[in-house]
Amino acid sequence: MSELAASGGDEVPAGVMTVALVQMNSGADRDANVAKAVGMIDEAVRDHGADVVVLPEFFNVEYVFMQYDRTLVRLAERDNGPSMAAVRTAAIEHRVHIIATILEEHSPGHIFDTAIVLGPDGEIKGKYRKTHPAATESLEKLFFRYGAHFDAIPLGSWNVGINICYDNELPESARCSALAGADLIVAPFATPLQMPLREMLIARASDNQLFLAACNKVGSEGGLQFCGMSMIIDPLGEVLAIASDSEEQVLSAEVDRRVMLRARQERPLYRDRRPDLYAAIVMAAEDLPARAS
Repeated sequence: MSELAASGGDEVPAGVMTVALVQMNSGADRDANVAKAVGMIDEAVRDHGADVVVLPEFFNVEYVFMQYDRTLVRLAERDNGPSMAAVRTAAIEHRVHIIATILEEHSPGHIFDTAIVLGPDGEIKGKYRKTHPAATESLEKLFFRYGAHFDAIPLGSWNVGINICYDNELPESARCSALAGADLIVAPFATPLQMPLREMLIARASDNQLFLAACNKVGSEGGLQFCGMSMIIDPLGEVLAIASDSEEQVLSAEVDRRVMLRARQERPLYRDRRPDLYAAIVMAAEDLPARAS
């Protein structure tokens, strides 16, 4: 843990921090899942010196979105519900930032897939709501609304963007987070190995010259076999740490903001961008040129 975090300061140290990822499996018992997550947060602080701890997407519930059942909306909680109350207690106890992703009930029948950023004081520092609910094998789009913002949330001298799971397959998500000021993208996942995950995340980090910390589930849930492989990648595309594809574990790495600044100075992609030429990226789908099948 950094000297500043150890001294009880509310901010992560300037330039350097330790990010820990909790790669875990969730079962049908919500309280057991939350207790497991809290235990692994304890491990992240005790054994890894974490300044920031990241939990995977839907850490508190089993992944249930492979079939349509309207009653599943009852799994949603408010940001002050029992799951986040336990995580908030852990943040205060350890004086760390925690990023936890839940099925959030904004209001009755109004549900988001939301990553909540807690500070060492237990207060909510920001939220990110998934902008691209999946609809390939799963039916997420039937359960919750789309988020609409790619914000960069301040954590001391760092700005943290969040992209959740399928968001990362759309390269525009990472670029929007980077343009909002993100130095680090945190990516909570609940995914099987459906794509070249490692290669995709390396591209997101190096294309945008930022750190990326992807925290996945592992093991079998709801008819899916999650692939683990949580990883932390630097702005040059180097994998600093990668987890097992089959075991629960806490993974960590120290990240240094100076690496990001140096990468952007030596390879000035942001200088050379030509947003005046990129209109097609934001063009309405029906206005794009038709293509023969």
